[in-house]
Order: sequence, then structure tokens, then C-alpha cells
Amino acid sequence: MQNDSLIAYSERHASFVDGLLPPDALNLRLSTVIELLEARLGPVVAAALSPEATDPRVPGSAISNSLHSPRSGEPNSDWLKRTKMVGINVRTVGSFAGVIKYLLTVPAAFDSVHLLPIWEPGVVDSLYGLSSWNLNPEFFSEEMADLAEHLDTVERQLRATVNLAHVMGRTVGMDVIPHTDRFSEMALGTPRHFEWMQVIDGNIVDHSSDLHEQVEAIVFGWLMELGPALAAEDGVMPQSAQDLMAIEEPERLEFLFGSRDDFAGRNERRVELIKRIKWFGYEPVPATMGVPYRDIRVADSPAVVDEHGMIWNDYVMSDPRFMSRVFTPLARYKLYERLNDNADWEIDFDLPRRSTWEYVTNHFAAAAMVGNFDFMRGDMSHVQMRPEGVPDRTDSYYDILRAVKERIQLDTPHFGYFAESFLPARDVFQYGEELDHLEASLADATLGDLQSAVVGGHEYLRRFRRYLDDLATRRCTPAYGVMTADKDDPRFDEYYRAGNELRYLTALFLTDMPSYTALGFELRDVRHEPAENERYTKLFVFWERGSHTLYPSKAREGGEYVWGENVELFESLSRIRRFAEKALPKIEASSTRWLVPPDSTTLRGTSVWTQAEKPKYVIATNADLEFESGYFGIPGLDQAVVLEPAFSTIEGSPAEPTMTEGLIRHNGFFHRIENLQPGEGRVFRVT
Repeated sequence: MQNDSLIAYSERHASFVDGLLPPDALNLRLSTVIELLEARLGPVVAAALSPEATDPRVPGSAISNSLHSPRSGEPNSDWLKRTKMVGINVRTVGSFAGVIKYLLTVPAAFDSVHLLPIWEPGVVDSLYGLSSWNLNPEFFSEEMADLAEHLDTVERQLRATVNLAHVMGRTVGMDVIPHTDRFSEMALGTPRHFEWMQVIDGNIVDHSSDLHEQVEAIVFGWLMELGPALAAEDGVMPQSAQDLMAIEEPERLEFLFGSRDDFAGRNERRVELIKRIKWFGYEPVPATMGVPYRDIRVADSPAVVDEHGMIWNDYVMSDPRFMSRVFTPLARYKLYERLNDNADWEIDFDLPRRSTWEYVTNHFAAAAMVGNFDFMRGDMSHVQMRPEGVPDRTDSYYDILRAVKERIQLDTPHFGYFAESFLPARDVFQYGEELDHLEASLADATLGDLQSAVVGGHEYLRRFRRYLDDLATRRCTPAYGVMTADKDDPRFDEYYRAGNELRYLTALFLTDMPSYTALGFELRDVRHEPAENERYTKLFVFWERGSHTLYPSKAREGGEYVWGENVELFESLSRIRRFAEKALPKIEASSTRWLVPPDSTTLRGTSVWTQAEKPKYVIATNADLEFESGYFGIPGLDQAVVLEPAFSTIEGSPAEPTMTEGLIRHNGFFHRIENLQPGEGRVFRVT
């Protein structure tokens, strides 16, 4: 990084600090970063950090207009269908302050930031196994606390981070998760919102509908024996399990576990309560995926004994089908009543448990207010529990993620829903077309699965073309996936050995298609053999330690994320960023016109597109990673159009703007393009 880059950023000549490596950005002092932002943005930075603006009790709509979301004026969430999203696991950047530092390295074209789960984690410290509604204390920044004395809570720091992201031109999204850790404070503190079973000697002996009442009685008895962690304000103790569960949740949780600021103390009490409940054999039913959704049994694999001496079984489907899976560490909310006292594990979809829906939606609405979030990434959006698929009519009790979106939109109309689903073939999950389910769930856009296909391979080309067809015909928009935090472990090394520049260029220049790129992509090493776990972002979703773990393959010995060292890739992507800074403002509002669409038959790797309304650039790519394209024609452009080479992802290509020769004119039939190199993307200026 040169001083010139800092000056260019501070004077708004560039939207990112060119040449600043992410690990170097994280090593900057936060005070230095704030000074740089103030030089660029002015007094609004101080306003973003002020006591009033960082008060998590104040809705974002009530703070200064200068701090509002860039999308706050939108009447709905359609904007999410075109967004360029960057995903950040806060663990990889250390704290909420690290999010802002990292964003210095990200160009403005990436206008949305998805934060992976930010709540206290449960078993194996998985971010996706919430143990409480409290924010994760790991993400507290001492630097931010030193910056201003009022930034002394993780809630205020989250709000400050989102405020700064907003003034930097980004929307920010949170994860919405339809499950918790199996023995979360939610499950222990309000058992009726979860489904329970009784396991004795390795067998499920009871899974009737109202077992939560037995668990509530155990919780009350434990509390009477051990005493409250914090005494009630009025000094009155509940006289029954019903009295205990009637207490407002915040006070009830303090009664059971202690002050929300005492993370260690609450966990100690929670472990003791888990021991008591498990002594009676009761456990929340683990979350499932895929037909038949229900009917589980204890697996034949040996049980695990944890450091507290508790025995943990694994669970499997009794009659598994394709894609059937049990997520043993997780428990789903009990959203519907059960048929026949759950004798056959059947759900009564005509009887939603309204209090549970309100519980979930209100909690996520509260989180959206604390963080002043603009959208949600719906975790496990592909899980649909109705084997018959989307019914003839749907309502707000069709899908919990839909209900969360609708609840938050009451206060924040622009709030969007980005679905985590992978658009497989029909009936892979046994309920028909996944896009039908996503549209009924009111998802605006969905991740898809381009990120888990080798560029130019059969799966990549088939999926890409299908997504473009869906983009043109469906209400839920597929995204162009570059890399995600859960597609970055040794199993997926082959996806990132080549073609990365083409992915990046495509993600930016398909202006009417959303895209998703995770932190770490820009420096990801080429790996032909697995690296240590500290070099994979997915392994930071968990926090397994040592050899005696539930999941040894996910264990990490070190603490910090180890960035890749692929400076060559970083420089190549930086070239794309610099060109995009100049080109994208001219076309960012345009829709795409395909001249040579991706070939779903996979017989060719070339594709070409321009802008539908008034073409300014033509983008040609060769997704074949082995062979040059040879010459090929671009049909459909006006005969008067001249194509001037403007950029290539391969430095030194004939498309480089320093080359004055190579203007391409219509030959009476088409514009003739010469050999695109394997994995090359070229951009031509329309003159």
C-alpha cells in the first residue's frame, strides 16, 4: 500500500484503499482508520459513533438521516435482487472493529455486507448453534471501547459498526437461524417452544407432544433446589413451574442463569441444568432435513462422553431417503402441533403454534433493531417440512423465515431476505421445485451453488445457464456465487485453483444479477493438498479444539485466521477492481442483454453480454480453463458499432487499453473476436 492509495481514498478518488492487503488492514490502529474515514466522509463519522446513534434501544429510523441505510428510502426489498454481497465471519477479523478495517479493502461495487451469526454460540462453539439471544462477547473490541467510553458493550459496538458501514455506502445483513443449540437458554428457559423426547439406555422411549411440561417441572425443581442466580426484584419466588414460565423472559433467564454480562457464570449454571434434565433422560429433538423429516432413532455409532461426564448420542433417520439428515447438535423451534400425540412423528400444519412464531419473529425483529440491519440471510432456507410441497394457499405461517421478514418489514419496509439454498434438481429434497418454495417464502434472492463448481466445467455451465433462465422468469433471483464461508474447506480446494479472475469479473459486471463473495477469496492460495484448518474460513464457523472433540476434522489449534498468501491473485483482482471503478458507474443501473449466452450443452465455454438499454461495454469470457476459444462471432450488435479493447483479466492480453490496434468492426455478419485465453475475460468499449 502506498500513501497515494490512502490519499486517493480519503479524497474520494477511489472507493477502496488500492493495494491494502486485508491482513495489513486488520493491523491498522482503529483510531487511524477512523481518521481516514473522517478525512473521506467528514463529520458523519463522528455522528455514527455518537452516544445517541449507538444506543441499541433506539430504532435506526429515529437516528440522524445521515446515518440511515443507503436503501432506507426503498418501498420494498427488490433492491436485494441486484446487490453485490460480501460475506464476513467476524471471527476471521477478530471483532466488530475488524469489519470496518476489512471494508477499507473492498470496492464500493460490493454494496452489501452479510455478517455471519453474531450471537453467543453453543456446543463446539458453532456460530449456527445459538445458545442465547445475547451477542457474542468474542466480537467485543477493546480498541473500539478505548475510542469512546460509551462504546463499552458489544451491542453498542455492533450498532457503531453498522452505522459506519451505512455511511460507507453499504447495507448490512444478519443471519436468521430457525434453530438453536439443542440445550440453548431458549430451550431450557422456555421448553414449550421446542419438541422434546426421552432417551433411556440408548433408546427413544417417549416423544409425545407435551413432554415440555415434564421438562418445565424439572427446571422448576432444579431452581428450587439450587436457588436463583439472581433474586427477583420483588423478592418473590415462583411457586410452581407455571409461575416460573409466566415470568417475562429476560427476568426468567436471569433467575435461572444469571446476569447477561456474566458469560462464564451463565454457562456454568446452564451445564448444571443440562445435567439435571439429561439425568431424567429428556432432550430436545434434534433438527432434521429431508424426507421423511421426522422419525429418528439413536445411531449405532458409539456415544461421546464430554468433559462434564454427560453422554451424547448421535441420531439418524429410521427410514432415510436421499438428502435425509439429522443435525444432532441443533434443535428446531416447534412451530406446529403434532398429529395423534406425535405417535408417528407427524406434523399438523393446520395448527401453527402461534406463540412460538411470535417468540421467534419478535426476537429477530429486536435483533434487527439493535443492529439497524437491512436484510437477513435465511439459514437453511432449503429445509421445507411439507412433503407435498407448496400448498394451494399459503399464509404467514407457511415458513418461519418468511414470517421473520414480514415482521421486520412492518418497521423497515426495505428489509430483504437472501436465502441460503442451492437450487438442486427437482425433488432432490422431495418437495418439488425449490424456487417454488423460496417464492412462497418471500425470498428476494438465493445463493444457489455456482461457487461449488469448477469454472467451465459441465456443472458450472449448466447451473449458470439455468440461473439466468430463472433470473428472467422467477420472483426469487439466483445469485452468482464466487465463494462462501461454508464452501471453503479442503473438500472444495479444486474450485479455486483457476478461473478466479473470471468469477470476480462476472460477479461485478452482471449488473442485474446478485452475487456473493466471502472474505478470504482475494488471497486464497492454490491448494493441491489440504492446508491446516486455520487457513479455511469454514473452520472458523466452529471452535473445536484438540483431539478429544466431537468433530476432530474441524478442530483448530491456533486462534487466529491465517490469510492466504496468493498475492498474484490479489494483484489480478485489484486490476479488475480498478477498471470496475471507472466502468461500473456507467452501467450499474442497466439490465443485461446476452449476445452469446452460457452454453448449457457445455460444448463451448465462451459467453458474451452487453447492456440492454444503451450498450457501453461488451464483456466476453472464456470459461474453458484448458483451451483458447479460437475465433468466434458476436451476433446482434449494430453494424455501426466498433468494439475498442478496454480490459482483460490477463495482463498483457491484446485487450489491454495500451494497445491501439485491434479495433473490431462488423464484418457484415458479426463482430469477430480472436482467441480468448483459458479463463480470460475481456471487456470492449462500445464506440
